[in-house]
Amino acid sequence: MTDCGTGISAELVHDLLQDQHPDLAGLPVREVAGGWGNQMWRLGDELAVRMPRMEGAPDLLRKECRWLPVLAPRLPLPVPTPVRIGEPSARFPWPWSVMTWVHGEPLDHTSISRGDHAADTLAGFLRALHVAAPAEAPASSDRGAHPRKCTDGFEYFLQAIAPRGLAADVHAVRAVWDDAVAAPEWAGPPVWLHGDLHPANVVVSDGTLSGVIDFDAMFAGDPAWDLAAAWLLLPAGAGPRFFEAYALADDATVRRARGLAAMKSLFLILMGQNGDRGLPGGKPAWGPAGRAALGRLTSGFGRSS
Repeated sequence: MTDCGTGISAELVHDLLQDQHPDLAGLPVREVAGGWGNQMWRLGDELAVRMPRMEGAPDLLRKECRWLPVLAPRLPLPVPTPVRIGEPSARFPWPWSVMTWVHGEPLDHTSISRGDHAADTLAGFLRALHVAAPAEAPASSDRGAHPRKCTDGFEYFLQAIAPRGLAADVHAVRAVWDDAVAAPEWAGPPVWLHGDLHPANVVVSDGTLSGVIDFDAMFAGDPAWDLAAAWLLLPAGAGPRFFEAYALADDATVRRARGLAAMKSLFLILMGQNGDRGLPGGKPAWGPAGRAALGRLTSGFGRSS
């Protein structure tokens, strides 16, 4: 996998701006910690420069720039929207973007204290997002399938983590997954999805959700892939209020969502591990978030879990 991130510096970002968007080059540039496929740099107080650092990320960046302006105007929470697009050049071989900055603290570094408000906010955001997508909407190569088609991934994550302990009953985790695998397929039209809702991709202010970020996984498909966020993001006890406010999920969709939340929780735990069983670019804060989500998932099978 090509990695272009090691050569990205504040000086490079400034020079790229000076070359292609000189009216923005006078704004201060400072690095933002974190990121995976992209490296982020604050540009002044209200903007950010998004720099791909892995092969494949440039295509995802162009997807964001194509579709976020379509989605953002009808979403009830702030999301990053493209302001400028930087083109490949001799200085940097890939496209890059200038996006609006979404204020708040990522949930993997803070917590939600206003659970009911956050449940209503998340439900309202997903209701607005989950509308039928046009035929030309992007698909996903690694997300969107029924849980039964993701069993290999689930098993890989579970086997990689179980020797270290899950802080959850492995049999209970498998029961959640098996129930999702047995649930009927999504019978509705493909709807717009964020595709990667987890604690690092939402921000919190005043104890509640205040923004959603990182849309490079967006695609059209089964809403269960986003509804898994009810367990990944919300504190214990907030699930019933979320599903009541969302109001569009039938029992089969909730069952699929729980299974997908289990798989995503395992992924978060694996990302948080150190050593040879952790995935590259380990994120220590993600492990506790994944274990907490598994605890919520295995406390019951209904919407009250």
